Amino acid sequence: MKCPYCAFTESKVIDSRPADESSSIRRRRECLQCQKRFTTYETVECLPMIVVKKDGSRQSFDRSKVLHGLIRACEKRPVTLATLETITSEIEQELQNAMDREINTEAIGEQVMNRLKDVDQVAYVRFASVYRQFKDIDTFMLELSKLLADTK
Repeated sequence: MKCPYCAFTESKVIDSRPADESSSIRRRRECLQCQKRFTTYETVECLPMIVVKKDGSRQSFDRSKVLHGLIRACEKRPVTLATLETITSEIEQELQNAMDREINTEAIGEQVMNRLKDVDQVAYVRFASVYRQFKDIDTFMLELSKLLADTK
């Protein structure tokens, strides 16, 4: 950390404490050359994720949209909101860890379906019917047969 007074690059930390409701750390430092003190703040860098939609348009990732889709798929099903929030957090974390700044909606949809398949199969079929835009009963039956084959 460069001293704001003499530009020396070596300093020692005198005090550290959480700041901004524990979203950052406030550090008091002392320059090893001029002995003047200064304050720095350390925060986690959150790079924005951009979602590339089917039509090619781009928008910021919004976890509430993923959660809303899960809630709609699990309407009148025995799935708790806590479970849906956990799924949403897992998907968001996996996307952040992938370090891809641009994510296709297909990748997000597949992750949602993979998790729904384990939680509630009816919700999975509901989500798949909207996500994959089933055109007729044959494509719907094909998806159901895949689901049945996976459970056996």
